[in-house]
Amino acid sequence: MKLESSVARVLSLDPEATTVATHGSSDFNSTSKISTTLKDGTLMHFFMKAAPGKDAEMMFRGEHASLTAIHQTVPSLCPASFATGVSDDGTAYLVTDFLDMSSRPSNSGSEKGSGMSLAAKIAKLHTTPAPIPEGQSKPMFGFPETTCCGDTAQPNDYKERWADFYAQNRLLTILKKCERNNGKDAEFRSLVEQTVNAVVPRLLGDDHLNHGKGVTPVVVHGDLWSGNKGRGRIGGKGAVEDVVFDPSAVYGHNEYELGIMSMFGGFGKSFFDEYHKICPKTPPIDEYADRVKLYELYHHMNHFCIFGGSYRSGAVSIMKSLIQKFGN
Repeated sequence: MKLESSVARVLSLDPEATTVATHGSSDFNSTSKISTTLKDGTLMHFFMKAAPGKDAEMMFRGEHASLTAIHQTVPSLCPASFATGVSDDGTAYLVTDFLDMSSRPSNSGSEKGSGMSLAAKIAKLHTTPAPIPEGQSKPMFGFPETTCCGDTAQPNDYKERWADFYAQNRLLTILKKCERNNGKDAEFRSLVEQTVNAVVPRLLGDDHLNHGKGVTPVVVHGDLWSGNKGRGRIGGKGAVEDVVFDPSAVYGHNEYELGIMSMFGGFGKSFFDEYHKICPKTPPIDEYADRVKLYELYHHMNHFCIFGGSYRSGAVSIMKSLIQKFGN
């Protein structure tokens, strides 16, 4: 299969020396491996996602920006993203480093990698201040592109305060989608509004978090469950590394990441022990578990939007517990 000519132009590849083969699977798009031979005889591989429509174009722009933000902070943590756009035939695409997930470490021990564990890499990501956004004069919570968690579009317009961003750009936004997909639900709306009006400012307010200093925005992957991590060679070369992929990034509170990590598991005690040695829990520490539950709530709501069913009860249980504890 030949590489579409407009994609070849963007990547500066010779279409006659390039092939495309179906690789892997995805719920939202087609996935392919691009193999090309450079003029010096070097064989290179890329990974490409493609799908029709404006929604796919938006999704890929968000993922391109997300991978770039993560890769610029911790290069060994994720593949680099090289291009996103719309091909001549109207198909949206995203091209990144190929992740060779079938690789095994060399028995010789001669490979030189980062030497960092996944916990250390995530901790480095979460302790590096996010860049000041273009057009802003100070750090902000948000992201320069709309991102997608599953097929949920996440508006990331900037906010000065993290509590405002989480309440408005996450909880209230996903509530609207829940109502569109599943119908009006008075109890559910009431619980979300109580959580936004009472629990969020109580747990995440700048006057409360980090001894009243608030938190510094860092790059957060945004969808870091066990299915979005693995081990492989970035670009099919170098050492086998712990890697992550399929991000929906945001400049946010590092603990926001831990909500979905806790929801689905796959990150054990040893991971969190190592992570927190580098990236300590935000004071007040005795509310750490409650904050993680509050962040987990968003993902229960998002899964309720996408899949329906039992995810509603998980969201309701979290909200009732937090409202009982912090709602007055």
